[in-house]
Amino acid sequence: MLDTPEIAQTEVQPAAVIRLTVPRAAIREVMGPGLGEIRAALAAQGIAAAGPWFTHHFRMDPAVFDFEIGVPVATPVVAAGRVQPGQLPTSRVARTTYHGGYEGLPAAWAEFDEWIRAKRHKPATDLWECYITGPESGFDPAGWRTQLNRPLVG
Repeated sequence: MLDTPEIAQTEVQPAAVIRLTVPRAAIREVMGPGLGEIRAALAAQGIAAAGPWFTHHFRMDPAVFDFEIGVPVATPVVAAGRVQPGQLPTSRVARTTYHGGYEGLPAAWAEFDEWIRAKRHKPATDLWECYITGPESGFDPAGWRTQLNRPLVG
């Protein structure tokens, strides 16, 4: 289920990130370890997360994911191994929240992208997902929330 989409203006959000380019099938193998690596680097630097973790996808390719795993921060992070300082950009975005398990995200994006086209917005090539609540909040995927953000051109 999707909430009613809206148009929003984002501000730059500093983050600690790891950039990855992996086959689509490997996404589940890299997400958890990457997020753990970021959280360990933040803990070692005494930096708290300033919001929910996210993935920022730079281009959409059915076979390969080129993306960053990130955690927003209020204090600048120092590079540590694969963890680098990064950011989510200032952007005008179409935004909605998806309710459900991660396996439903492709269909949620398809529905959301159809709304964007129907409203005659032109999407940029990137997008990001913010994982508001997920498995750490309970085993029932009905309670999970993922914010979908699609930057708009023009």
